[in-house]
Amino acid sequence: MNDRLFNVGKIVNTHGIRGELKIVPLTDFPEERFVKGSKLLFVHPEQGTQVPVVVESAREHKNLFYLKFREFGNINDVEKYKGWQLKVEKQYLSELEGDEFYLHEIIGCRAVTEEGEELGTITEVLSPGANDVWVVERPKGKQLLLPYIDDVILDVDVENKVVKVHLMEGLL
Repeated sequence: MNDRLFNVGKIVNTHGIRGELKIVPLTDFPEERFVKGSKLLFVHPEQGTQVPVVVESAREHKNLFYLKFREFGNINDVEKYKGWQLKVEKQYLSELEGDEFYLHEIIGCRAVTEEGEELGTITEVLSPGANDVWVVERPKGKQLLLPYIDDVILDVDVENKVVKVHLMEGLL
């Protein structure tokens, strides 16, 4: 199995007696991830135990997804998976358009100003609310927090691992 796994949801509860699970989606592509036939993994959040599953059916209701998996037929089979993560292997990620990227591709990119000044390396992506915030570890000094907005993030080159940034007043 591939070592590179990516979160697509969290199992929060069971639903009904036929083995459906309530999933909080953690993906921008739920219609693709949760389609019938999708191969996913249940992953225990602490132990890392993995259980491969295939989506049998899916429906959305009030920002949650209700998924039924081929491997399970009743509530007793799925009860133990509450709190587990739902992940996808890297090989099942879709190709994105030219100017799109996955968040995991941003980690490790160098952040540089539009003048070419090296700011540091992006180490984390936070999602506090209205927009994501990219955390840049600086060689000296405190972390730099960059809001992912058009005025700040000018260009993302995942192939060369470089992000061009406009430093607005107050960011440093």
